[in-house]
Amino acid sequence: MRIRELLGTGRPSFSFEFFPPKTEEGLHSLRQTILSLRELSPTYVSVTYGAGGSTRDRTIELVSEIQREQCFEAMAHVTCVGASRTELAAVLDRLAAGGIENVLALRGDPPRGSATFVPAADGFSHASELAAFIRSRYPFCLGGACYPEVHPECVDGGGRRDAVRDLENLRRKVDAGCEFLITQLFFDNNAYWDFVARARAAGIGVPILPGIMPITNVEQVRRFTSMCGATIPQLLLDELDRLKDDEDAVLSLGVAYATAQCLELLQRGAPGIHFYTLNKSAATRTILTAIRTMWPPARRPASKHPAP
Repeated sequence: MRIRELLGTGRPSFSFEFFPPKTEEGLHSLRQTILSLRELSPTYVSVTYGAGGSTRDRTIELVSEIQREQCFEAMAHVTCVGASRTELAAVLDRLAAGGIENVLALRGDPPRGSATFVPAADGFSHASELAAFIRSRYPFCLGGACYPEVHPECVDGGGRRDAVRDLENLRRKVDAGCEFLITQLFFDNNAYWDFVARARAAGIGVPILPGIMPITNVEQVRRFTSMCGATIPQLLLDELDRLKDDEDAVLSLGVAYATAQCLELLQRGAPGIHFYTLNKSAATRTILTAIRTMWPPARRPASKHPAP
């Protein structure tokens, strides 16, 4: 079923993101994680492409396996990295043959060791170009990515992040065929609501799903935020620094913070939550169980805020 249709039911969407492991041991562990999370009945799950498109075949195999064997929809990430139009068409053909109906169209990060993104010969430079290519040839439901705190590469002549141009780029992506958006991770809900308001003012009307990553490791979250340009509120950062040598305390704080973050987002009318699981089930399972205890899957209330 198309994710855009699932988002139109009026019930909050809860989705999980996985990445394709590089080893058989990792694949076995991921399958156990999926089994653990299956009883939570996610709206859909997604599988990433791997750094630099390096796990392309495994992504296709894994997302097709999930679609075939599980009781929920699976969405494949597809990136422009290192692929010509012919190669991208071959990937999309395999996904369609595997019963996949949903694709997240992304530019992708430069391969490790490369400072800037360089398109492949006869490839694409932007996610909007990829989305237009897919829309012209395939019936997939297309999703796209967005950055509440502005894409780290979208800067003006003075090196400052250019929020206006970032929204212009996002509008091109939606005009090219993206039917819903998933945000990069963030830890300040005000960043999400401000972004939604600016997106609506710019004429972007598709659902915008907040992406949430539970903090389970201090160094890991510092690394991720430095890569994607997200910020950590100072009070939270101070507390993480205080607890950084106590793994259990960091995990407890991360789960509690993400739970409160998700509840506030839902209460204000967010269409759902997309969890960056890092292929682990414990934190996500605890958070979603708590959310559903306190926020039953009823119709979303009317909101005074711009519709996400």
